[in-house]
Amino acid sequence: MNNHRKPRPAKSVLGQRAVRIGLFAAGIAGVAATVPAQAASAATGGGRHAAFAADDVFSHANRKHHTQARDSFSVRQFGAADAVGVRNQADAVSAGCSADDACRSVALSFQIVTFAGEHTHLNAVNLSDATNKSCTGCQTLAGAYQFIVSTPKPVNLDRDVQRQLGDVHRKLDELTRSGLPAADLKRQADGLAAEVTGILRDAVAHAPKGTEQPEVTLHRHLDGWPGH
Repeated sequence: MNNHRKPRPAKSVLGQRAVRIGLFAAGIAGVAATVPAQAASAATGGGRHAAFAADDVFSHANRKHHTQARDSFSVRQFGAADAVGVRNQADAVSAGCSADDACRSVALSFQIVTFAGEHTHLNAVNLSDATNKSCTGCQTLAGAYQFIVSTPKPVNLDRDVQRQLGDVHRKLDELTRSGLPAADLKRQADGLAAEVTGILRDAVAHAPKGTEQPEVTLHRHLDGWPGH
C-alpha cells in the first residue's frame, strides 16, 4: 500500500496587517481558465469598503485519466479598500496507478491582487497540496503563487501591463500542458512568477506615494511527489 499524504499547512494569515473577513469558495478552474468574476466581490456600508476573492485549481489523475493538468491565472483589481481577504489554492491528486503505468497530475494557480489604502487590513491565504493515493511512481505537483500589490492611492494596471501579463498567462498554459518532469516544471513556474513580479514592480514604480510605499509581495507554496 502506497498512500502518501502530506499534512496540509495551517490556514495562517499572511501579511503585515490581518483581520478576519469572509472568504467565499471559488469553482474549480479548468485548463487555461480564469476563475469566474463571481469569485471576487466588494461590499460597501457605513463608509467602509471590503473586498474578497478566492481562486481554486484542482487536478485528479487516475487509471482512466492518466494525465491531468490544470492552471488558473487571475487578476483582481479592487481599488481603494479598508479590508481585503484573498485565498489562492492549488490541489493535485494522483490515485491508483502503478510504476509501469504511472499517472501525472499538475495544478498551478497564479493569483494577482491589487488594492489601495494607507491602513488596509489584509487577510491573505495561499495553499497547495499534492497527494499520491496508492500511486507508485506517479508525478504530482501543486503550485500556488499569490501576488499582492498594495499602493497608497489607487493605480490601475494599464493595457501594456495587461498585455505583458497575458503573455505570461499563455506561457503558463503551455508549461502546464508541456509534460515536463515535475522538477523542471517547478523551476520554470518559478521563472514565470519572477516575470510577473518584475512586471508588477515596474507598473507601480511611479505610483503616488503616501505614508506607506507601493509594495509587491509574492506568496509561493509548492507541494509535490516525488519530493523536492
